[in-house]
Amino acid sequence: MSEKIGFVGVGRMGANMARRLKECGHTISAVYDVRTQAAQELAQELGCVATAELAEVTRLSNIVITVVTDDNAMRAIYRGGLLKGAKGRLFINCATLSPEVHVWVEGRCATKKAQSLEACMASSITQARSGTLYLMCGGKPEVFNRAKPILDQLSDDGKLLRHLGPAGSAASVKALVNMVMNINTAGLAEGLGLGDALGLDLSMLREVFSQTGANTRVLQTDGEDMQKRDHSCFFSAAHAAKDSGIALKLARQQSLNMPLATATKRQYDRMVKAGLGELDKSGIAELTFKGRHNCNGHTNGAH
Repeated sequence: MSEKIGFVGVGRMGANMARRLKECGHTISAVYDVRTQAAQELAQELGCVATAELAEVTRLSNIVITVVTDDNAMRAIYRGGLLKGAKGRLFINCATLSPEVHVWVEGRCATKKAQSLEACMASSITQARSGTLYLMCGGKPEVFNRAKPILDQLSDDGKLLRHLGPAGSAASVKALVNMVMNINTAGLAEGLGLGDALGLDLSMLREVFSQTGANTRVLQTDGEDMQKRDHSCFFSAAHAAKDSGIALKLARQQSLNMPLATATKRQYDRMVKAGLGELDKSGIAELTFKGRHNCNGHTNGAH
């Protein structure tokens, strides 16, 4: 069954999800983004409406998928007209947010006789375009079942789709996923940075890492980029800082000390402060390799 699907937030992830669902036979009904030009360009490509009114996205759609930047942006769209005329609509929220925000959204939707589901993504732009996202969902089982036909088409026919529990549960797991990923990325940058300072061949070092206890997924995704200083953005340092912060907030609520996560967030905060927040998370290597970065925020040769 073809659905009419609206998108709120059409950055790299949202736009590629919209393209994927259009190819699967769905009608992309409307798109909204605070960056008006991005919304207009995608609307022209997909043959849909670009609107400056959140309520118009809801009016034109059976399902609305949101992919916004952070907690504040999420609260803003749900207070800013998205729920006007929302009765019977399904809202699928894909951003990495604090768990309590997803619980808050579910409650607001319920007051309007609408449904919401969190669908946290643990993949990147390429997977969004190809429909192979790893999706972790939180919400009521009946809402997950309603959303599943759409989510299947974004997650390799459902092979990469998981329902983890009530609202907030997927966001908690996603925070832990990104916390560990960020720690591993920072650790890899330090290992390669020290290897470089010792005069070791980094291609050899990466191969040795891959066959030993130093192996991690980020070695595959970021190792060569760190060596070549290619930090084209798939997951930004700014997002890494934000997501590590969500995990640390959860840790504080449980009275847990997380020294590695704290140190990692501090490194990504340094990148943001130095104007490097839009580099890929692999750009953390610019802080650890000798001679690459100076305290004035300049990174020679990184791109």
